[in-house]
Amino acid sequence: MAVRGAPAVADRDLWAKYPFLPGAESLIADYSPSLGELIAGPAYARARELGRIRVRAAADDPTGTAALTELDRADPDERFLSFMYARLLLSVASTTAPGRRWSVAEARRAAERLDEVTERLPMEFTAVARLLGFPVEPSTGGYRLTLADYLRLSAGLREPEFRLVHQRLARGEVEVSAGRAARLLQEGIRVRLSTSLPADLAPEVRNRLQAAELDFLRDLAQRVPMPMQRRGVMVLRAEYFPPCIRKMRRMLEKGENLAHSGRFALAAFLHRSGADFDTIVDAYRGAPDFDESISRYQVEHITQRDGGRGYEPPTCETLRSQGLCFREGDPAAPNAVDRARDALCFEPVLVRPTLYYRLRGGAAVERPAAEAAAGGAAPGPTPSRSGGPG
Repeated sequence: MAVRGAPAVADRDLWAKYPFLPGAESLIADYSPSLGELIAGPAYARARELGRIRVRAAADDPTGTAALTELDRADPDERFLSFMYARLLLSVASTTAPGRRWSVAEARRAAERLDEVTERLPMEFTAVARLLGFPVEPSTGGYRLTLADYLRLSAGLREPEFRLVHQRLARGEVEVSAGRAARLLQEGIRVRLSTSLPADLAPEVRNRLQAAELDFLRDLAQRVPMPMQRRGVMVLRAEYFPPCIRKMRRMLEKGENLAHSGRFALAAFLHRSGADFDTIVDAYRGAPDFDESISRYQVEHITQRDGGRGYEPPTCETLRSQGLCFREGDPAAPNAVDRARDALCFEPVLVRPTLYYRLRGGAAVERPAAEAAAGGAAPGPTPSRSGGPG
């Protein structure tokens, strides 16, 4: 785990700020704790607690905007060890959703620091970029990088301003502003972190860690993703959702990215099926890039059209053209129902997912007023979990 050679002070500061960089293990080269020591050693209790804080903060706020004052006050060694321990925790979590949230939160936190230094400390910015494998050079008004690197970094960004047609291209290089350079590097960090999970752990190490952190892992599973079903007066019958909607929700539940067209289709379907505003927002909390304010704005836009009637969900034909139809079944689905070919999807009368829901008998059910006021358990199936259009 250790890298020979003691790093310079400047390097120690750099790696403490950005512990995902290659060579950061040099911070602990003098003592290099084993995984067993890190998991249970009394000397590393503080690092373990900071690691839990990192994971819990990302689960509750994947935007990465929450201040982690305890982490900021820690010394470089503790900060790096806490990063390592967070990665271990996420490697034994029950789903990949917490890891994807952590990747987004850690990347955004790092990007905030990078955004601050793009103009003030360009050497720090270029050093991080080069260690990540994306060499950039300062230029007039910003930075420049190769076209190939730009395409790699911008591939996962949905913001229209990052489309290549909006960039300055000269001699095979793309020139971007300092702010855009930080956003591109944020995406590179997110990809690096997400692809580093789960860590390859020996069975005995995995079992030991799961036993030691049983309570924390159970709490984490409850936090991410948040329940889609709320204690409102209407209860959705999720078992009657069409296969396309079930697939979209399952993608978000696993922390996978869902295309904008899919996010729109899911919100429109839930609204027309009787879900209230907050239930629809909650449905997106498992998304790796979930942002509360953006999600609320987009859900409001989708649901308040025509005096609250909202947008009509896409037709089945439109969903097929967008690659979002799963009437032939989904081989990767965890249950036989979703893997099987759905005959109802081939009925000529079926034109929209909402009609499928009604034909299956899935109209929203109203709860008794007294029960709703008391916050009692909702009737029907156990609420399923999902992720948001942020």
